[in-house]
Amino acid sequence: MKKVLITGGAGFIGSNLALKLIEKGYEVTILDNMSKQIHGEDYTKSNLYRNIEGKVKFILGSVENKEDWRKALKNIEIVVHLAAETGTGQSMYEINKYIDVNIKGTSELLDILTNEIHSIKKIVVASSRAIYGEGEYICPNHGLVYPEEREDKYMSCGDFSVKCPICDVTVKLKATTEETKKHPSSVYGFTKQAQEEMCMIVGKSLNLPVVAFRYQNVYGPGQSLKNPYTGILSIFSTRIKNNNNINIFEDGQESRDFIYIDDVVEATILGIEKNEANYQTFNVGTGVAITVQEVAEILKEKYNSNVKIEISGNYRLGDIRHNYADLTKIKKLLGFQPKINFNTGISRFVKWVETQNIENDNYEKSIEEMRQKGLYK
Repeated sequence: MKKVLITGGAGFIGSNLALKLIEKGYEVTILDNMSKQIHGEDYTKSNLYRNIEGKVKFILGSVENKEDWRKALKNIEIVVHLAAETGTGQSMYEINKYIDVNIKGTSELLDILTNEIHSIKKIVVASSRAIYGEGEYICPNHGLVYPEEREDKYMSCGDFSVKCPICDVTVKLKATTEETKKHPSSVYGFTKQAQEEMCMIVGKSLNLPVVAFRYQNVYGPGQSLKNPYTGILSIFSTRIKNNNNINIFEDGQESRDFIYIDDVVEATILGIEKNEANYQTFNVGTGVAITVQEVAEILKEKYNSNVKIEISGNYRLGDIRHNYADLTKIKKLLGFQPKINFNTGISRFVKWVETQNIENDNYEKSIEEMRQKGLYK
């Protein structure tokens, strides 16, 4: 029986992964700080926690605390490091928090593995599509280019398109491969890049296999409906359930690659079990880009709601315009193929939401925080 530690294991991805690993015969330990932003004031009432309660060895603690790491790592063979602060917008003004948890927290693990006796044989680290920033595009004049973050001078005039960094013309979107230049446009993206690269550097120096998964937008039943900072489907659903109108940023045509939780769990387990994954980074997505406006309209229809969808032209500095994954590498090396398309996945998500208590809608509060910092316009 293999012993696995999942940091952030009481979260959305972690709890689903834990249950699947237990089903496969693994012994699972979870280290989690039970963030109120995700689990509410009393984590023992959180559905995410209740799903794993009594099925795992649970340690209430923080990745920022080396003693908590030492306790959690005892007799562990595989570490799946998911613990992180994850809000792109929030990261632009809670900078110390994101650096401390995402980078410093990871450094505590790596320091122990480098300087102390341990039983770890593999690390799987959760990275993010955010490390690519605007990703890669095709310019009619210069071919393949890697645009910088979009400028306020264009966005304030309603031009949300991505520009060539050389000639400033509008460029055409291309699927993002693992070889795409890493140039994050948010503090969150920067911290995920640092996490990934720190683990790879130290893992190679110790001859300790590391696998990094660059997850796209993960969704599905069980996703926190309390967190107003991340998760478009959850944020929109909570708005709708509170009969609040949906404010869509920009022109509504910004797009993301949405991947269902079961597919994410499958990909992660392939990384745990396959040697072909060692020292590799992989995109985990569907390879399909879906606009935010489409998401809002589908949710409104499925909830049979009368709320208004308002395409406001507002925007957040640090947001990317588009991103969808090229899956060639993960299909070839790990045999991964996403099984749940968006229509099926969103139907399952809505069906689950309909069984949940209506959560307080704190979205406006989160927007006001950004507005006060000059990051929301």
